[in-house]
Amino acid sequence: MTLNPVRLRLLSQLDALGTIRAVAVAAHLSASSVSQQLAVLEAETRTRLLERTGRRVRLTPAGLILARRARAVLDHMDAVEAELRGLGEEPAGSVRLGAFQSAIHGLAVPVVTRIARSHPHVDVELLEVEPHQSMQALRAGDADIVITTTDFVEVPLDPDVDIVPLATDQIVLVVPPAHPLARRGPIDLAACVDESWAFDIPQSYMANLATRLCRQSGFEPRVVCRFSNYLMALQHVEAGLSIALLPGLAVDPRYRVATQTLAAPVTRTIAAAVRRGSASRTAVNLVVDALRQNQDLPSAASPL
Repeated sequence: MTLNPVRLRLLSQLDALGTIRAVAVAAHLSASSVSQQLAVLEAETRTRLLERTGRRVRLTPAGLILARRARAVLDHMDAVEAELRGLGEEPAGSVRLGAFQSAIHGLAVPVVTRIARSHPHVDVELLEVEPHQSMQALRAGDADIVITTTDFVEVPLDPDVDIVPLATDQIVLVVPPAHPLARRGPIDLAACVDESWAFDIPQSYMANLATRLCRQSGFEPRVVCRFSNYLMALQHVEAGLSIALLPGLAVDPRYRVATQTLAAPVTRTIAAAVRRGSASRTAVNLVVDALRQNQDLPSAASPL
């Protein structure tokens, strides 16, 4: 029995993405082509890998085992290919780097810029991947590295992922410059009970965190707008229409806003997450090392 890596990758993506249609989009194939390839894989393995539930399919226990073993095998194959290409040469190849919004400008872009100058044969593709999407992006192979936060408890870390701490980032209260809170010291959020709030989109890291902090201070925040883009939130605050809780990295100095620390400080740990198999690739290691050596961010509090 010879296992085809293309079909193994499709099975692994089905485990990560959940539907044939999603796999087809990711693989740039038709849904029928994906189904046919998975049927061939079942024939090759002489094992039932899929079962139908209504109009959808799901992996059988055997399918789950093969999909998760396949991920390690495919990562190892990628690593071997990259190692062979790089023998006696500078690091080369493509690396997909996912980063959440506020880390793109302050961390990812400077690192990608330096790598482009020092290692022209390494192509880094930069993707916006929020913390709640990061583990799925790694599982599906959409990213080789993700910059994420280990504090997003709603999405547990995968056991086959290595974590490299990069920095700590303080959560700050952002208010219009003429707001009374702009002239106080550290802010007790209980003082914000009557304020209008700009929030991130529902179920995102910052939306969940801000909601939790407000409730712990004894009130339900009055949310007047939700933006998936921090720059839009800063513009809304600058206009005097709201206040916001944002990561320090997200506060762009081009906007006329004031920031205040919280009386009960809140920080998040910024880290790079890499699938264990990917970490052996020279180009992936290069990007992780460059992220770790960034001198423009505060050091992470402690190893994880």
